[in-house]
Amino acid sequence: MQLTLTLPVLCAIPLAPLFGSVIAGLFGTKLGGNRIGHGACQFVTILGVMIAFVLSCFVLVQVMDGFYFNGTVYRWMQLGELNLDIGFLIDPLTATMMCVVTFVSLMVHIYTIGYMKGEEGYNRFFSYISLFTFAMLMLVMSNNLLQLFFGWEAVGVVSYLLIGFYFERQSAVFANMKAFLVNRIGDFGFILGIGLLLASTGSMNYDVIFSQNSALAAQTLPGTSWNLLTVACICLFIGAMGKSAQFPLHVWLPDSMEGPTPISALIHAATMVTAGIFMVARMSPLFELSDVALSFILVIGSITALFMGFLGIVQNDIKRVVAYSTLSQLGYMTVALGVSAYPVAIFHLMTHAFFKALLFLAAGSVILGMHHEQDMRKMGGLWKYMPLTCLMMLLGNLALIGTPFFSGFYSKDSIIEAVAASHIPGSGFAYFAVMASVFVTALYSFRLYFYVFHGKARWGHADAHAHDHHDHAEEGDDHAHHGLAPGQKPHESPFVVTLPLILLAIPSVIIGFYTITPMLFGTFFGDSIFVDIGKHPAMKELAEEFHGPVAMAIHSLTSPVLLLVILGVLTAAIGYLWAPKLPGVVAQALAPLKKLLDNKYYLDDLNQAVFAKGLLWIGGVLWHRGDQKIIDGFIVNGSAYSVGRFAGVIRHLQSGYLYHYAFAMIAGLAVLLAWVLYAYLPFVR
Repeated sequence: MQLTLTLPVLCAIPLAPLFGSVIAGLFGTKLGGNRIGHGACQFVTILGVMIAFVLSCFVLVQVMDGFYFNGTVYRWMQLGELNLDIGFLIDPLTATMMCVVTFVSLMVHIYTIGYMKGEEGYNRFFSYISLFTFAMLMLVMSNNLLQLFFGWEAVGVVSYLLIGFYFERQSAVFANMKAFLVNRIGDFGFILGIGLLLASTGSMNYDVIFSQNSALAAQTLPGTSWNLLTVACICLFIGAMGKSAQFPLHVWLPDSMEGPTPISALIHAATMVTAGIFMVARMSPLFELSDVALSFILVIGSITALFMGFLGIVQNDIKRVVAYSTLSQLGYMTVALGVSAYPVAIFHLMTHAFFKALLFLAAGSVILGMHHEQDMRKMGGLWKYMPLTCLMMLLGNLALIGTPFFSGFYSKDSIIEAVAASHIPGSGFAYFAVMASVFVTALYSFRLYFYVFHGKARWGHADAHAHDHHDHAEEGDDHAHHGLAPGQKPHESPFVVTLPLILLAIPSVIIGFYTITPMLFGTFFGDSIFVDIGKHPAMKELAEEFHGPVAMAIHSLTSPVLLLVILGVLTAAIGYLWAPKLPGVVAQALAPLKKLLDNKYYLDDLNQAVFAKGLLWIGGVLWHRGDQKIIDGFIVNGSAYSVGRFAGVIRHLQSGYLYHYAFAMIAGLAVLLAWVLYAYLPFVR
């Protein structure tokens, strides 16, 4: 019997991972008495995500055949004329995101079996990542801002739990709190944008809001001369700045490397950090009517793409290099949004999801092979011992730097060409930023590759034997230290770890070639993304210059982009293979710049000094004056004191003498009679 795309089938997609998460979380942890073991937990969660992936692929096939769905699952609440619904919008944009999210999540689930083996919180970890998948699916499948905000906040809460998985480590607790608080700054702007749209349209449903976009563009914010739609779009994008880690709200993402490596791949490749990119693309009918908002997006994305890439050059932690690469690539996607190339942004989101998940998981394989060592300065020459991981890392890096015919080439080059064709204010700076980032990306990517897999071995020394990043590990645990002890050698990771690498490498290499034509120059996205070609002709010019994926790759052989890629790789080879002392000489010559980069532009210090201390001061004032003085002192204790004083006065009227009570009754009756006579007998007045 052929499966039909019905509402129960659609509901099964997010509910399958949720079911697995609940089973593992309730019965596989202390909360439910540890009733099931590791095998059952990993089975039920992987099965749930696999069901979601298979059904998502089925949805994509149906959507390509013309099936669309926009309907309510159930009504959560009704407030007057406002209906708050839970519903699904299934179109090409949603179907693409569903497949990407579930596939990467499935790979991470399988990879986790090998990477987290022996961990105390093994079952809890599987429960968290399945719950994260559920939250992300609810976000991308939503047909209204209410459900979008639910998924938005849910992925934030679960990421807090995942980043702080090793909750006994102070650094992990600091990192997850930092991520939570920085995202709240962005979410404050996000909810303001939602509130403006709700107040102006009377609805949270996408179709109702989009139907009034022209009317919104003609309104001004009450009490100001500001365009209401521009303010709403900028507020929405501020939410995306937090979730998608755009400058200056990017500071949480590098510290989130405190979580286990599978989390880095899940959060930073295809899910949480891409939520902001997806949201702007989904709201394209609104953003297309505000060039000011688009220009703001373009400049922020350009700064993120270039300046976060610089930070990747000076990092020595293998995961942090990949993390800053994520920041830079998110900047590329944001730049594409800013020039109204929304399909290109989603295209790069998709290709990036595969090769960045591959890079993170390959980095995790290196960490396993090096006995949980993450410092690249204590690696080197690993290609002999980890040939498969070396090959997978090479393929991921080739896709990342935009090597012709690899998936990253088609999406990155399309972004650069879209920026070159744009006339939105700020596009000149954006073009410089994305072009410079090409060289920077090639430099830090192959710096990592050469540092880790080639050159002389820098591992196995006694001074490299230090305490593990799993501070909670007990004596005798396999994770009780990190780094190879003298005499130990690196080893290739088990098959359950390398299998996801192979499966991710396949789309990292080929998916761009096969999908660029329908996604960018065909009718794949249909009306799920809106572009005003008359005002913003970047996509039109791209289509006129495109003559197929092969011709595009051949043409790139004479482009300055490929020259910058080659220069970046050669610079990395010179500095980290052929003349390893050269980087130290350059760093000494550029000591002030090196210090600036090492301190991450001092943005963490600024954040700590201004926001953290400022919030601490505000919190202290609210606690001392608001809570203690007003609430406790005046309202709670004050009301109790007033009642006590009043009772102390009233109690004197209770003397216990009968003639006192009789006198009071007679006096009261006299007053009552006097009032009646005055009120109803006019001649008395």
